[in-house]
Amino acid sequence: MLLLGCIKEVTDYELAISLPNGLSGFVPVTQVSDAYSKLLTKQVAQGELLEELNSLPDMFSPGTLVRCIVTSIEKSDDGRRSVKLSIDPKKVNKGLTSTALAAGMLLSGSVLSVEDHGYLIDIGVTGTHAFLPHQKAKNYIKAAKKGPDLKIGQNLNCLIAEVKNEGRVVCLSIDRSEVAASIATERQNWTLSNLLPGLVVKARVQKVAPLGIKLTFLSYFTGIVDFMHMDPEKSMSYSPDQVVKACVLSVHPTSRAVRLTLRPPFLHAGGAPRQLPGQRLGAVLEEATVKAFYKQFGAIFELDDGTLAFARLKHLSKTRKSFKPGAFKEGCKHKCRIIDYSLMDEMCIVSLKHQIIEARFLQYQDIHTGDVVQGKVVSLKPIGMQVKVADGIRGLVPSLHLSDVILKQPEKKYNIGDEVKCRVLECNPGGKKLILTLKKSLVQSKLPVLSSYEDAKPGLITHGFVVCAREFGCIVKFYNDVKGLVPKNELGSEPISCPDKVFYEGQVLKVMVLKCEPQQERLLLSFRVSRTPGPEDKWKYTPKEKQEVKYQIGEIVDVKILKKKDNGLEVSILEDEDNVVAWIPTLHLSDFVATSKLLWHCLREGDVLPGVMYLSDKGEHIILSRKSAVISAVQEEQVVRSFSEIQPGMLLTGYVRNVMPFGVFVEFPFGLTGLAPKVSMSDKFVTDTKDHFVVGQTVIAKVMSTDEEKQRVLLNLKVSECSSGDSAAESFALLNQYFKELKEIRDLLRRGDPSICELVPGKRVHLVVQDVREDGSALFSGSSVTGLTVTATRYHLGDKNIGPGEKRKALVLHVDALTSEVYVSLREELIKQRPKRVSMRS
Repeated sequence: MLLLGCIKEVTDYELAISLPNGLSGFVPVTQVSDAYSKLLTKQVAQGELLEELNSLPDMFSPGTLVRCIVTSIEKSDDGRRSVKLSIDPKKVNKGLTSTALAAGMLLSGSVLSVEDHGYLIDIGVTGTHAFLPHQKAKNYIKAAKKGPDLKIGQNLNCLIAEVKNEGRVVCLSIDRSEVAASIATERQNWTLSNLLPGLVVKARVQKVAPLGIKLTFLSYFTGIVDFMHMDPEKSMSYSPDQVVKACVLSVHPTSRAVRLTLRPPFLHAGGAPRQLPGQRLGAVLEEATVKAFYKQFGAIFELDDGTLAFARLKHLSKTRKSFKPGAFKEGCKHKCRIIDYSLMDEMCIVSLKHQIIEARFLQYQDIHTGDVVQGKVVSLKPIGMQVKVADGIRGLVPSLHLSDVILKQPEKKYNIGDEVKCRVLECNPGGKKLILTLKKSLVQSKLPVLSSYEDAKPGLITHGFVVCAREFGCIVKFYNDVKGLVPKNELGSEPISCPDKVFYEGQVLKVMVLKCEPQQERLLLSFRVSRTPGPEDKWKYTPKEKQEVKYQIGEIVDVKILKKKDNGLEVSILEDEDNVVAWIPTLHLSDFVATSKLLWHCLREGDVLPGVMYLSDKGEHIILSRKSAVISAVQEEQVVRSFSEIQPGMLLTGYVRNVMPFGVFVEFPFGLTGLAPKVSMSDKFVTDTKDHFVVGQTVIAKVMSTDEEKQRVLLNLKVSECSSGDSAAESFALLNQYFKELKEIRDLLRRGDPSICELVPGKRVHLVVQDVREDGSALFSGSSVTGLTVTATRYHLGDKNIGPGEKRKALVLHVDALTSEVYVSLREELIKQRPKRVSMRS
């Protein structure tokens, strides 16, 4: 069967091809062309690289349309079918003869050789020599960006420009404008035996049906356009006898069935279908709307961005028995996940299966070095164990990594189908290479993952495994093939004369980084992680320095609350095997002082707080911060690490350390402080400094001047002086963070007192008067305010004379979650007023 396909992925050994109707196949490296296969055979025979043999990535690019022929359909052990294809012109064009060739024909060709004035092209037609002049190739070569010349084996979409000697010699063109303008006509004498995919034709609509359109073209040909290949812009407007442009998608050799597409990108020969933005693949969509349901095929959905997606029948439910057609009427909404993108259909492929929506991994790109993954044993071989991590994702556990000790008979420990817990040592999505380890010491390690030389900071302690033990020391390997040397003098506290007798290949050990040169990929290590540094050491550390090295300022950690104290939270840093205890002051829970107190009130011992930043190490405690503005400043390098870096005019993010009658002291990350004098505190006149700032408040300060001798910094806190320029964006960012934290507080409150979460300003409630105070205010109770103190001031009682026991309708004005107080109003003008809807553009 002949098909038009689109290259989806290119590796050294095969081309992954997207086929129509959501199918896919692959072209092995041996099925590119006859000339390319001969070069491969020659290289294998000689045992050395041939200069004229280029790799597939050097010749092919994703997104290119190619004509394919199905050579076989193979079934794998897990029941999956794989379609094996060929793009060899001898097979694709086998229906053509030299006498059938005509000017204007479009067909596949492959570069046979490079000549002085052009290229000899293999078009797969016996008895015909095809020549491509340089002049007709230069525009294509420039646009393809694959080098100055075409390469042997390169697949081309060729236009026959001239036919000589009854088809024995043809002159070709691959000029993109000429190819794009070509249309197959009756004069080119196409027949059902030699009709090729990729031909653009003028067709006439014969019949319009729910599942597609029947067309006639080239006088006596008929073909079908299925529902996935109608032009989305015109799918409802096709009518009999309408003339349209169409592109041949496939030709079946025995049934002679021809399928076509009306999608715009295919209506110019050599065009390219639209690609899917990378971040969309794997996305979970809460609501996809059913546009059409086809009981034999599946359903078409409209996604949140207006694009269409297709779900095959088997992906609409967990099993065929649980499938309910009634749930797929037009307009019904379903949760789904984008699992693939069909280039040939320009459509996302989605699944509604719960296990796929919830799946952690869909593609190799989802897996990261250091991830702990669950897998199933697929096979055991001498080189190691093959593990299935997810559908379409398999990894190799090398024999060295099957256990903490070397297994001589792994088949006694593992069986096919066993569930195993692994850790990712290396992942290369491009080459679909996934290397895993089953060593418990690595899988269960809570120490940092060392996956690049840049991460190897002096003092870092982590786990590695020995790959070599010799008289000079040990070579230790980490993740992503990072490796380093433990010299003989760093193997232990006592001298070790024969390292190969003490250490063994595959042994997991705790190591400390002494020195790293990332550019040279040189790493010096030590097994003496608990040693007391001495003055004779080449790299000198003090205990204080070692502790600071373990957690750098700005490092983000997750923590668990151990104890709540009046002025903060005592926490333990998660994934730290030393169970380091740290301290988060209450005022460092948020940029907003009021929110900080609320968060402290809502949090409980045992709660986990993610994304907390290491701020400093003062006295007996490590100090952490959750202030998002301070964290952003450190991560974006908008900070100064020493006094010498401070320059007048700088804008720095900090927090109020103390409020004095003469000004405000502001502290910044890395321990620097400055003073904002009373005159530089506000754009308004300042009478009392405490009316303007409170301790713990996050501020942006502008450096006015520095005194290096006295180590003093004078600051300006006036809003007019401290804006970076886009004040509106800054304000919206602050508001966004404020509401985000309020939502977090509301979610926390729901655990203890869900009723207070339902009370929001503007809500109307029914209350019962409990008491009228001497000052004219009143206290209320009600089923919706149980356990809360509800008050209305005299003004907000309006003109009403009320007494205990009376039922009244009230409007919530303010809710103080910290004191469990609710303020309401009984004034008619507020209760009757309808809330205004705010549109997105207002």
